[in-house]
Amino acid sequence: TVAVEPTAVTEAESPATATAEVPESTFVESDLDRFGVSVARSLPEAEAAYAAGLPFRAILNWNVVPEPPGEPFEFWQMVRVNQDGIRRTNWEELAQAVAANPGSYWMVGNEPDVEWQDNVTPQRYAEIYHEVYTYIKERDPSARLVIGGVSQPTPLRRAYLDIILDTYEVTYGTRMPVDVWSVHAFTLREEADSWGVGIPPGMEGADGILYEIDDHDNVEILAQNVRDFRDWMAERGYGDKPLVISEYGILMPSDYGFPPETVTTFLTATFDFFLTATSENGYAQDGNRLVQWWFWYSVYDPDLYPTGNLWDVDGQQLTEIGQAWSRYVNDKVLSP
Repeated sequence: TVAVEPTAVTEAESPATATAEVPESTFVESDLDRFGVSVARSLPEAEAAYAAGLPFRAILNWNVVPEPPGEPFEFWQMVRVNQDGIRRTNWEELAQAVAANPGSYWMVGNEPDVEWQDNVTPQRYAEIYHEVYTYIKERDPSARLVIGGVSQPTPLRRAYLDIILDTYEVTYGTRMPVDVWSVHAFTLREEADSWGVGIPPGMEGADGILYEIDDHDNVEILAQNVRDFRDWMAERGYGDKPLVISEYGILMPSDYGFPPETVTTFLTATFDFFLTATSENGYAQDGNRLVQWWFWYSVYDPDLYPTGNLWDVDGQQLTEIGQAWSRYVNDKVLSP
């Protein structure tokens, strides 16, 4: 639900599109590979936190990065979009980044369902996804295309995705190809002109869930929404695809009732859930687990949502929350 908007880059004329075959889905090789962080400012902050003892593998920063951090990290690229098409990059730059990073994960958009993020109607998103998917696959068939994560896996957001899928099938005569499914796992109010994430564009007048601030760290709500999302994936014919929670965490300020000890309790409880939760509609190639990867918000955000910071830039050390992360992974994931 957050990313500082860099200066826009002029977009070149969109290329012609074509179809491409979706490769067989893959999944993680070790539990450490599942742990990801998002970086609200600069990528070196994530590398510094890692060097200071924060164990993780996956990184994203909501952008196309031609030269991302290499081993031991897995960088997830993101093509930002809006109602007009792609943004923050152009087609030529995208082609260069694809050529330089074969086999990468490519997310198409960030919260297209939120007005102050990518803000795209579901019908238009289906068109943009097709264009980006085809453009990348033509240049790298091994690329893994990831649908843009909606802000939370609620019924309203699933209805938004239903429109995307239906539009794609009607427009292109085939089921929408998605290599990896993505969703954010926040618990935020769905109401126009209120706090939270509002009503998705193109769905004005729809009813959402009126969560309260106290629900924001409710792990039971998060877990049920993720389970429901997995069931929905199966109903729509995508049960054989992996799922990434591409953004989640605590966005509320500490003085709203979310001090570091509350955030760490939430963090460790969600780790427990993500690592162990299974169902008959889970991903069969991963022991029927519901979730394959997750990205915490954020390594360091000094301004918008600093509550979940893992790294203290001034002190050049892990925060209390970062230390809790390190203890958890070292004790429960890396220990023999």
